[in-house]
Amino acid sequence: MSRPILRLLLVCALLVPFTPATDAWARSAQARIANVRTPVATLEDVRVRLVWPAAATQGRLLLQAGRVDAPDLGYRFRNLAWQCPLLHEAGRWRCEGEIRSGNARPLRLAIELDDARTDARLSQGDGVLSLHRDAKTPDLTRIDLARVPLVWAQALLSNAWTEGRLKSGSLDGRITVDAGANRPLRVSGPLRVSGGAFDTADGTVAGENVGAQLELDTRFGPAPQVSLAGALQGGDLLFGNAYLALQQRRIGLDLVATRLADGGWRATRLHWDDAGILTAEGSATLGVDAGLRALQMRARSQDLSRLRDGYLTGFLGLAGLAELQLRGAADLDLEIDGGALRRATVAPHAVAIDDPQGRFDFADLDGDLRFSSGSEVQSALRWSGGRLHGLAFGAAELPFASSDGELRLRDAVRMAMLGGEVRIAHLLLRPPSDGQGLDIRFGLELDRLDIGQLASALRWPPFTGELTGHIPQARYFEDRLDFEGGLSVELFGGHVQVSSLAMERPFGVAPTLSSDIAFEDIDLQALTGVLGFGEITGKLDGRFDRLRLVDWQPVAFEGHLSSDAQAARRAGVRQRISQRAVQDLSSVSDASFVSSLQAQLIGWFDDFGYRRIGISCRLNDEVCEMDGLSSAGNGFTIVEGSSLPRLTVVGFNRRVDWPTLMDRLKAASTGDVKPVFE
Repeated sequence: MSRPILRLLLVCALLVPFTPATDAWARSAQARIANVRTPVATLEDVRVRLVWPAAATQGRLLLQAGRVDAPDLGYRFRNLAWQCPLLHEAGRWRCEGEIRSGNARPLRLAIELDDARTDARLSQGDGVLSLHRDAKTPDLTRIDLARVPLVWAQALLSNAWTEGRLKSGSLDGRITVDAGANRPLRVSGPLRVSGGAFDTADGTVAGENVGAQLELDTRFGPAPQVSLAGALQGGDLLFGNAYLALQQRRIGLDLVATRLADGGWRATRLHWDDAGILTAEGSATLGVDAGLRALQMRARSQDLSRLRDGYLTGFLGLAGLAELQLRGAADLDLEIDGGALRRATVAPHAVAIDDPQGRFDFADLDGDLRFSSGSEVQSALRWSGGRLHGLAFGAAELPFASSDGELRLRDAVRMAMLGGEVRIAHLLLRPPSDGQGLDIRFGLELDRLDIGQLASALRWPPFTGELTGHIPQARYFEDRLDFEGGLSVELFGGHVQVSSLAMERPFGVAPTLSSDIAFEDIDLQALTGVLGFGEITGKLDGRFDRLRLVDWQPVAFEGHLSSDAQAARRAGVRQRISQRAVQDLSSVSDASFVSSLQAQLIGWFDDFGYRRIGISCRLNDEVCEMDGLSSAGNGFTIVEGSSLPRLTVVGFNRRVDWPTLMDRLKAASTGDVKPVFE
């Protein structure tokens, strides 16, 4: 075998790792060489055929390799073939032709060499990879890349990240391969990535239109090390629930990572600089599946509004807070070990949180919040005011202590709300860990909250009264808020008791509330006066069992309302119902008078005595199944009269469309219902 042919083989051993991978097989050849070894790659089962006719100015060379391995770079090929016309001019050898691997698209390989230097050029379409080596420095090889398809680096990526898949993009740059004896292979130099795209099979990690200008320094061997320094230049990145919209910003990046024995990676230096938005530095350890094992990180955002748009939309969308607005600045210091949070400090600086849907707002959030899985640390968080579902609350400071993986209040906290006071008796928070989600437990006391202000904030009729309640224990877990104890409300001279209170997705999309409500001795005159529903005097009792509201609209309940004659007598109140109240009640419930005589007489009197009033509704699938005091033939009695003129109101429609019923109640409350006499 001639010396030029051996050098051609060595150049091929350097270049084939940069061709697309394939496992296809080619035909066998005649002459064989057992193997050719270089520090970069090994060629096995090499077959060479050279035809050079007598007196010809050129010959024809065919090189084939049954197996090519570059283990450090992650490349393994089978059955490569290169065929070219071999020329010898002015002391230089030159050969250019197609290099193929099975059914893969062929590339074009051109090689020139003499005693002083070796040059090679590998191309496909617009992508060109050029190699240069001087005989004086045989251990160093320079490789220039121009518009090289990023997918050519797939095998190199797979060697570091098994799940990663390159999709599109191009590489430009100049790298140096140092393959000196008795030292690990080293690949270094500047690289530019344009329009890069990648993902994983499960779609949890992805990137689109990513650009980068980086200085690469990679050392192979028993513990491979990668160093990247430079900048990302725009693009969109997805890591699990974290979506990074880098747009066209320049992000400073400095990374040093070492491959671990189990296939994972340890980043001993990690620096990220998105000027004015997010600066972070620290270290991290990733498992072989790219899952986060450990993290130590210090980060600062000087502009939370831009941080939200660039980094937080994925998390906020998952929590149903896609439109949440943030202002101010914040610092973060955290440590994760074994996949669990060990310590964290969050320090907001004049932060404002505004939910356009009105679920919650905070103003001038400041102080710090510290979490520890070990010994105790103390902190305090404060705000100047805010709103919860439209209900304003005052300034407060929350003193915290944390140890053993828990965050808890050191003392009870009081804050003004709705003309009264809310007291947070206790609070305990456990962050997600060991497969368990966020767990929050707290106790509340409500003292003399003004029902009038509550009604105004919620756009209810102008109810009056006070709300007082004690919730000894509430728990937020798996996006559900459950309350123990109950709320007691003084309303219209009577009592309302709320129990079995629970909320699903309280801060998410379509929050759902469920409870049981019982009330007694409600002053009907005050209630109907507020509702604009004629006038009824007396006392009212009732229940709403298994009440369920979705997005604050009733979707199910079993309700029953009835007058309480004994309570009325104790209070010295006569049981009377006005003419308009009779008409409104009849129009709402599709009721009629028991006889035509009553219909004729109703217009003669301003009000009537009644013995009992009772009506019930079972709501399901937007249909209200109606009932009353008792059956009355095909109908049900709603009003049972007393004395003369004796009045009885009977309902006949037992199934009423709920939206229609609400429209009728609204019409009755605004006086749009006119008396009709038969």
